[in-house]
Amino acid sequence: MTTPTFETITLEVENGIATLTLNRPDKLNAFNTTMMKELIAAFDATDANDDVRVVIVTGAGRGFCAGADLSAGAQTFDYDARGGEDKAARTREGVQRDGGGLVTLRIFESLKPVIAAVNGPAVGIGATMQLAMDIRMASTEARYGFVFARRGLNPEAASSWFLSKLVGIQTALEWCYTGRVFPAQEALDRGLLRSIHAPEDLLPAARALAREIADNTAPVSIAITRQLIWRMAGASHPIEAHMADSRGIQIRGAMGDAREGVMSFLEKRPAAFPDKVSTDLPDIWPQWSAPNFR
Repeated sequence: MTTPTFETITLEVENGIATLTLNRPDKLNAFNTTMMKELIAAFDATDANDDVRVVIVTGAGRGFCAGADLSAGAQTFDYDARGGEDKAARTREGVQRDGGGLVTLRIFESLKPVIAAVNGPAVGIGATMQLAMDIRMASTEARYGFVFARRGLNPEAASSWFLSKLVGIQTALEWCYTGRVFPAQEALDRGLLRSIHAPEDLLPAARALAREIADNTAPVSIAITRQLIWRMAGASHPIEAHMADSRGIQIRGAMGDAREGVMSFLEKRPAAFPDKVSTDLPDIWPQWSAPNFR
């Protein structure tokens, strides 16, 4: 499958690992409408490509993402005043939707694991877009800031749903109330990050983790696992998880991956899982529905 080309990001696929790089280094990879649309398109592409087993997201240059591009000045967040492409790109069913939220909802729907390799400052949407990713690793040069109250705004990108699940309500409120920028070590200490690394070691560490996933697991099982864990974070009772994973075991147990997984273990050889995400992903949550996020 041909990898698409973009203006504000790059997407490279090698040996089962897709590396998605925010690529406006002269602007510290600031987020704009074009980047919003291209990130959504990139995750469409990685989901559709069975060669992609894991997605790593990082930034070009010395920053991960400095937040929203503020070059429009006082009208930056006034979509009515800006009109044109910005307003049209965000409007869904008559509502002007937050562009960062459209991105995080697309990442939430990803069928492939997503690892953030945070190489530098991550502020505003640069921080909140990571919350829908599965594992966050950062350079010692990384900085975080949920700065919305300091810009006269409220938290965006569905971060009011994601952030407290990752770090707890007390930390989420402190970070959002103060709007301060804090170092990677604090993000690690409070549970936002898995690990921090010297700058030159960050991408190798992220790729090593991605390699472990890609080389040893069944892609369809990973897709189901990702959606089970994320969707059940909002379930009202564990019976919802029990019903979904029971359906999964029933369906997957009769598929080629399960047979191969058992036999490769008994025969002490690497597994060659036959099922594909693009064609063999079962629906194990027929009762679950989500509003249109596109």
